[in-house]
Amino acid sequence: MKQRWTIEELDELWMLHPGEISLITNKTKENQLGFALILKHFQVASFFPKSISDIPEPVIFHVARQLNIVMTTKAYNWNKKTAETYRRQIRDYLGFRESKESDVLEIITWLVEHVLPEGKTSIPHLQEKIYAYLKSKKIEPFSLAKMDRYIRSALHTFEIHLFNKISEALSVKSKESLLGLVALQEEQDLQSYYLRDLKQNSGNANLASILGELEKLNRIIEIDLPESLFKCLPHRILEKYKARILAEPPSEIRGHKEHIKCAMLAIFCYTRGCEITDDLIDLLIQVIHKIGKNAERKVDKKLTSELKKVNGNTSILLELAQTAVSNPDGVIKEVVYPVVTEETLKAIIKEYKFTGNGYKEQVYTIMRASYSSHYRKMLAPILKTLCFQSNNSEHQPILKALQILKEHLDSKAIYYPLGQDIPIQGVIKPSWLEIVLETSVNNDKQKEPDRVKRINYEISVLKALRDGLRCKEIWVKGANRYCNPDEDLPCDFEAKREDYYLTLNHPLDSKVFISKLQQEMRNTLSMLNEGMSQNKKVTILPKRDGFISLSPLEEQAPPPNLQVIKKQLLDRWPTTSLLDILKETEFRTDFTSLFVSTGSREYLNPDQLKKRLLLCLFSYGTNTGLKRISASNAEVTYEELRYIRRRYLTKTNLRIAIAQILNSLFQERQESFFGAATTSCASDSKKYGVWDQNLLTEWHTRYRGRGVMIYWHVDKKAACIYSQLKSCSSSEVSAMIEGVLRHCTDMEIQKNYVDSHGQSTVGFAFSHMLGFDLLPRLKAIHKQKLYRPEVGKPDDYPYLQNILIQPIRWYLIQEQYDQIIKFTTALHLRTADAESILRRFTRNNLQHPVYQALLELGKAVKTIFLCRYLHSEELRREIHEGLNVVECSNSVNDFIFYGKSGEISTNRREDQELAMLCLHLLQISLVYINTLMLQSVLAHSQWKNKLTSEDKRAITPLLYEHINPYGLFPLDLTHRIRLQQVEVTNDSTYVA
Repeated sequence: MKQRWTIEELDELWMLHPGEISLITNKTKENQLGFALILKHFQVASFFPKSISDIPEPVIFHVARQLNIVMTTKAYNWNKKTAETYRRQIRDYLGFRESKESDVLEIITWLVEHVLPEGKTSIPHLQEKIYAYLKSKKIEPFSLAKMDRYIRSALHTFEIHLFNKISEALSVKSKESLLGLVALQEEQDLQSYYLRDLKQNSGNANLASILGELEKLNRIIEIDLPESLFKCLPHRILEKYKARILAEPPSEIRGHKEHIKCAMLAIFCYTRGCEITDDLIDLLIQVIHKIGKNAERKVDKKLTSELKKVNGNTSILLELAQTAVSNPDGVIKEVVYPVVTEETLKAIIKEYKFTGNGYKEQVYTIMRASYSSHYRKMLAPILKTLCFQSNNSEHQPILKALQILKEHLDSKAIYYPLGQDIPIQGVIKPSWLEIVLETSVNNDKQKEPDRVKRINYEISVLKALRDGLRCKEIWVKGANRYCNPDEDLPCDFEAKREDYYLTLNHPLDSKVFISKLQQEMRNTLSMLNEGMSQNKKVTILPKRDGFISLSPLEEQAPPPNLQVIKKQLLDRWPTTSLLDILKETEFRTDFTSLFVSTGSREYLNPDQLKKRLLLCLFSYGTNTGLKRISASNAEVTYEELRYIRRRYLTKTNLRIAIAQILNSLFQERQESFFGAATTSCASDSKKYGVWDQNLLTEWHTRYRGRGVMIYWHVDKKAACIYSQLKSCSSSEVSAMIEGVLRHCTDMEIQKNYVDSHGQSTVGFAFSHMLGFDLLPRLKAIHKQKLYRPEVGKPDDYPYLQNILIQPIRWYLIQEQYDQIIKFTTALHLRTADAESILRRFTRNNLQHPVYQALLELGKAVKTIFLCRYLHSEELRREIHEGLNVVECSNSVNDFIFYGKSGEISTNRREDQELAMLCLHLLQISLVYINTLMLQSVLAHSQWKNKLTSEDKRAITPLLYEHINPYGLFPLDLTHRIRLQQVEVTNDSTYVA
C-alpha cells in the first residue's frame, strides 16, 4: 500500500460512515482505533493487514482524528486473538466469508478463461485482478503465498492450453518445417535457413540486406502458418514467447515436447514475419528516396565544381537584346562579342542548365540510369513478394499500376505496348508527365498516341507508392506497422460510442464542443488584446505581414544556499559508487523481484540472481559491457552474465522495474522540500552514436553524424518517466504523445513542455482531445499567427490585427467530430502506437477529411496557447524551466553512459533498446538516492526556516559531483607486468 495520501484520497477512502462508527463505539476506548483501521484497510485493500506497519501513518492519524483519539503506539490492542475476533466481526458486518480450497479451481479457471487472454501476466497485476474478483464474490482473499502459487498454476494451465490449441491448428507440413529450424546440421537441408538466421535483424538499405530479408520472409511463408490463429492473440503474448525463443539456443528448444516446440516456433515465425515485412517496407521507402536524393547530390556536386555564377546576368541579357535589336543584320562575332564575351555567354548557358529545366533534366537522367542499372535489382524482388492493398478508391490506380509494373519486370522494352491500359491520372504527377509520356507526330503532321516510357513510368509509380505507404493509404498484408489502417481503430467504437465520449470527457454533441472551444478562443484573444497596452515584453510590428517581437526572460535571483547544500552532500557521501547507488535502490524498492525469466522455470538462488541482475544492469546502463564487469567480479563469469541478459533483461521487465522505482520516488519525495506532486513534464530528444549497419540508424541533419534519437519524458523534479528509441527522422510529436499515454507510473500528466520540434498543428489537436496541455517553446515565435474565432468581425482585437489571419472553418470540425473522437480513442486505448496513427495525417495525405478537420482544430487550440504564452511571462518562464530540466537530465546521462565514448556498439535493435532502458533505470536510481540524500541533509535543524523560495526552485537531484561511476583504481608499485616471451628460431631458443 502506498505511504503518501492526499487529503482528497483520505476523505474519499478512509472516512468512517455512521454505521461503521456505531459498530466501533461498542469497543473499549483502547481497541476502537485498531478495529477501525482493520475495517477500513479491508475495504480499501481487499485484505486484512498483518501488523500496524502495513498501514501508513497519514491513514492512522486520519482515522484517529475521526474517533477523537490521541495517537500513541499503545492506543489499541493488536494481539493475534483480538485481531482475529475483529476480522470475524468485520466479515459478518460486510457479508464476506473466508476463502476455501473449493474456491481455488474456480479462480484458476476464471484467470485462464477471462484474464490471461488479455496478455497481462505480471504477478502484481494478476493479484489485483484476483482481489477485485474475490471482493465482488464477497470472499476473503487467500494469503499472498497461496495466491502466488495459484497464479503460477493458472499461468501454466493457460500456457498448456495455448500450446495445444496452436499445435492442433498446424498442418503436418508446417510442423515439419518448424522443427527443421532447430534440427541438427546433418539433418538440415543446406539451402535452408536455420533459426539463427531468422533471429538476425536486417541491415541498412543495400542489395544484400534486401535479398537476405526476402530469403527469411519466403522461408516463413513456406511454413504456411494460419494467420487467423495469431491475429486474435494479444501483442504481449506474442512478444513473450518470441522473447523465449530468442533467449534459448536451439539445443534447449529441441529438449521441449513437440507440441511446445511447434507452438513457440510458430509464434516466433509469425511475429518475425510481420517484423521482416515491416523492415522490407522500410527498405523499399529508403531505396526509393535514395534514387532521387543521390541523383540530386551528384548533380549538386558537379554544379559546385563546374559552375561559376554570372553576376548581373539580367543586365547582360538586356544589353545583349538591345544590341541585337539595334543591329539586326550584323555578324555575331562583330556585334555581340564586343558587348558580351563568348565566355560569359557559355557561363550563362551552363548556369541555366544547372538552375532551370536543365537541372531537372540532369537529375532525372542520373536517376533513370542508377535505377535501371542498380536500384531495380533491389526493388523488383520486394514488389514480387509483398501484397499491396488500399481501402481508398483514390489509390486504386496506383495498385493497378503496380500490377502492370510486376507483369513487365522481366521486360527489356523501352515502351509499354500500345493499346495497354496504363493508369496515368492519380499515379503520375503533372510535373513528370513530359518525362513519362513521349509525344510524336507522323509524316502527315498528325499527333500519334502517347507512348509510355517503361523505366520512367516505374520510377513515377514507385514514388507514388512511397507517398501512399508513408501515410498508410496503401498498406501491406502481413505487416505490423504498415498493416490495414482500419485495424488501428477500435472495432467496437459504434457499440460503445457513448462510453468512449465519456472516457475522453467530451460532449456527444459536436456543436457543444465547438461552442466551448470558440468561446475560449474569444476569451484568450480578448485577454491578450486588452493586456497589450501594459505588456512591455511583447510588441507586434507590421513588418513582414506581422512580426512578433518578444523580449528575453530576465535572469532570476541566484539561490543563496544551494552551494552550501551541495557541499554538505559531497562531505557526507564523497565518491559514492554508482554501483552502490543501484544496489541501495534495489534494497529500498526490491525492483529485481519484478524481473521474470523468459523460461518456464527459474533455478537460480534469489541472492545470486539479484547480484547478477545488478551487474548486468550496470554494464548496459554505463555502456561498459559484460566482459569488463565480469572481470571485476571474480565470483561471476561472463557466460553467467550472458545467461542473465538472455533470460531476464527484456523490455517488459525493465519498464516494470523503472515504474516501480519511479512510484517509490514519488512516495518518498517530501513536499516541504520539493513542492507538491507535479502533474507536468518536459520531453525532448538526444542523439546517440550507433553502429550504422541497421535500419534504425540515420544521419542527423542538425547534430551531424549517424545515430539514433532517445526521446525522454522528465517531470519538473528531474524524474525521467519514459524513454523511447527513435530514428533521427521520426516524428517527435508522436513520441511526445506516446510518452504521455504509456509512462505507466502513478503520475498524472496534465501539461507537457516541448521545444519547436515536439509540436505541430495536429499535435495541438490531439493533445486537446486527450486532455493535456501542449506547451511548446517556439523558436520562430516572430512568424506565428493567430486565427479568428468567427467570420464577419474583422475589426475585433485592434492591437492584434497585424498577426490575425482567416477564421477557423468550424464546419470541418463538426463534420468529422465523430472520426476525431474515434482516432483519439485509438490513441487512448493503445490499439495502435501514436506514430502509426499520426502517420496518416501528414502533407502526403492533405486531402484526407479528418486531417483537414484536425488542422482546423489544431489551429484553434494553438491560437489559445499563443494568446496565453504572449500574455503571461510566468507561463513562458514555466516552459523554459521545464525544458532546462531535460537538458540537465541529458548531461547526467552523458556522465552515466560513458563506456565506448557513449556510442551504442551494436546493430541489433533489441540491444539498443536494452542499453536505453538500462541507462534510464540507472539514471532514475541516481535521482532516487540523491532525493533521499538531499532530504536527509535538509532535515537538519540548521535548515529549518532557512530555505528561500529561490533555494527550493533550484534544488535538484540531478547531481553527480559526489558520484564515482568508474570504480576504484588501486596502484601497486611492487607489481610488474610480465613481458617475457619465449621465441623459437631455427638456430636456438632465447628469451626476449
